[in-house]
Amino acid sequence: MRLVSKTSQYVVMSLFAIVFLAPLVWMISASLRPEAKVLSVPPKFLPSDAQWDNYRQVFELIPVFLWNSVKLAGLNVIGILIVASMAGYAFARLRFAGRDAAFMVLLATSIIPGIAYLIPQYIVFRQIGWVDTQYPLWVPKVLTPVFATFLMRQSFLTVPQELEDAGKIDGASTFGIYWRIMLPQTKPALAAIGVFTFLESWNDLFGPLIYINSENLQTLPVALAQFQGEYFTQISLLMCGATVSVVPVIAVFLFAQRYFIQGITMTGMKG
Repeated sequence: MRLVSKTSQYVVMSLFAIVFLAPLVWMISASLRPEAKVLSVPPKFLPSDAQWDNYRQVFELIPVFLWNSVKLAGLNVIGILIVASMAGYAFARLRFAGRDAAFMVLLATSIIPGIAYLIPQYIVFRQIGWVDTQYPLWVPKVLTPVFATFLMRQSFLTVPQELEDAGKIDGASTFGIYWRIMLPQTKPALAAIGVFTFLESWNDLFGPLIYINSENLQTLPVALAQFQGEYFTQISLLMCGATVSVVPVIAVFLFAQRYFIQGITMTGMKG
């Protein structure tokens, strides 16, 4: 019975894998076809005459957009990891008046939908001259990483108090304890936050459309949207661009997957 149960589980999981992977395989296949054969019926997953020239055309169109996406993702990931880890350590380990109340207020702000303060935020950015710059796409996120701060606080709470006490006995400063002792113990949480932040920044289409007008400041999702014309859409080039945009996401997840699951599970162990 146990063998049958395991076999049925593997069969079900394999079916789900096929269902979820089929669109990805079709996307890659369509990116290698001539435009006239992209929507052939029945659909073919393996093109007989691969058109690598499609990728050459795409890379001639998107280098600036690709660089902007990489730069913004890097700024968001690095900035949020620094700010969230410091704030999480303060809320988890430091003693100061109103600490728990401040943390509750911070969490409460996460229930406010972003659309509610979109117009006031746009007005503020326009008054300080940030419209048509990339500052609105990373500065607010870096300064207010509510979810990341919560994850880091929970992760720091799982670190044994004895490690911190040992650092104090050795004469380490508060920053030294945070940087050399506590932070290395939270690698899984850092990896999880890094993956979440990268995905959010990399896939952001709404922000660039709202705040950026100059073409040389736009990001990759905007470039992909431009492949969809009013009267004609170049599906093969669109699939090429989508494939290029997916590769970094897969690479980041594969690189961090060892820590990713640990980061999600460990942050809920202690509150």
